[in-house]
Parts: sequence; C-alpha cells; structure tokens
Amino acid sequence: MSEVIGRVHSVETMGTVDGPGIRFIVFMQGCLLRCQFCHNPDTWKIGIGEERTAQDVFEEAYKYKAFMDASGGGITVSGGEPLLQVDFLIELFTLCKKAGIHTTIDSCGGCFTRDPEFIEKLDRLMEVTDLILLDIKQINPEKHLKLTTRPNAPILDFAQYLADKEQPIWIRHVLIPTKTDDPEDLTKLHEFITQLPNVERVEVLPYHTMGVYKWESLGIRYPLEGIEAPEDDVVKMANTILETQKYN
Repeated sequence: MSEVIGRVHSVETMGTVDGPGIRFIVFMQGCLLRCQFCHNPDTWKIGIGEERTAQDVFEEAYKYKAFMDASGGGITVSGGEPLLQVDFLIELFTLCKKAGIHTTIDSCGGCFTRDPEFIEKLDRLMEVTDLILLDIKQINPEKHLKLTTRPNAPILDFAQYLADKEQPIWIRHVLIPTKTDDPEDLTKLHEFITQLPNVERVEVLPYHTMGVYKWESLGIRYPLEGIEAPEDDVVKMANTILETQKYN
C-alpha cells in the first residue's frame, strides 16, 4: 500500500454524535462550501493542515478500539470535506476494515462529480465504507446557494449515487431559524428523502452558536449574528415533517 499523505485538521478521540457508538473522529482540512453557519471555518482552506499518512492515523485510532467495540462505534472522517481527499480515505478505511473497525464518512457531497476518475475512486471507497452521514443543508437551490455559496445539485446527485450503490446513509439537516426552517422547504426535503431507499436515519440538528468564536478568532464577520437556536416547537415541527421517528 502506498503512503498517501492526507491533510488533517485535528482529531477527536471520544466522539459521540457523528455516527453510532463512541467514535474516533478525523477532521480533514479543506472545503469548497462556505456555509454561513459553519462551526469549523478553520477547516476551509485547502492545502494546509497537518500532513499525516493513513497508517499513522489508523494507529492512533486503533488505540481506542476497545471503546469502539464496546459501544458499537468506530471511526468517522469529517471535515472540512473528506471527499476532497479520497485517496487518503481509501487507504485509511482499508486498514480499518482489515482490523474490524466500523467506518463512517460525514460529508455533504459538495465536491461530487460524475467524472469517471472520481467515480472509480469513490466506488473503491464505498467498498470499505459502512455508513455515510449526508448533510443536506437546504433543498431549495437558490437558498442553498445563498447559504453556502455553492449549488446543491452535486449534493443531491451524490445522494442518488449512494442510493444506486445501496450505501447506508443517515440524512442530517441543520435547522436554522429563517434559513432552513421553512415548512415548504422541509416538505420538499422530506419528499426527496422518501425517494431514497437506503436512508437508515434522519436527524434534525438544531442550530447553535458554539462555533462563533472561531469566526472571531479568524477575523471573519459571522453572517448569522443575532440568530438564536430554534424554539422547541420549531424543532418538533421539523421532526414531524421529516418523519424522523419513522427512521430513528
């Protein structure tokens, strides 16, 4: 196996919200989207980050295998956007699967393309991937573009690719007052989700401001200033429309 170098932002050793069980989280550096609500804007820039080999990251993760096994957990690669570094993920997950470690990717699929070379690599990656956490930020194309600076067509196409591959996915939607909580948009998102036979779970993630300090430390104006977490009744409404109880 070659030594592909990955650019890693950071790791978390005992993650509990990015997939089943206790998980070793690898945050990759680099992202194409510029989401107004991003809590990791320090992962945006491409071409920086700590250079690490898949073997190096695997060996660090393996130290926590007992906790993973006991909880039904594993390793999750997040970001940034992990699919920008597919070669690294293939090597890392190949090592994990040989060791019996559950593998998950947390992605919005914003860099997805039907380019044959990318698809060939993605097919190989899916062979060693157990679960995809698919973030759908906004189903409305115009609102998505304003919210993230990028179109949502590649993301929705990625969802269709995963459905065709019968790849298990969890759909995640961040609920932001005035941005992603319109009942009409949620209804269209629900209609889209119901067409995907591979969805195992749907999660509504209430917006929070815990990452604002990162924007401030980077000297970037936070675009959602003044927007607070959604009220409980709005969260309940979103869960009802998306029928999250049907999956969870």
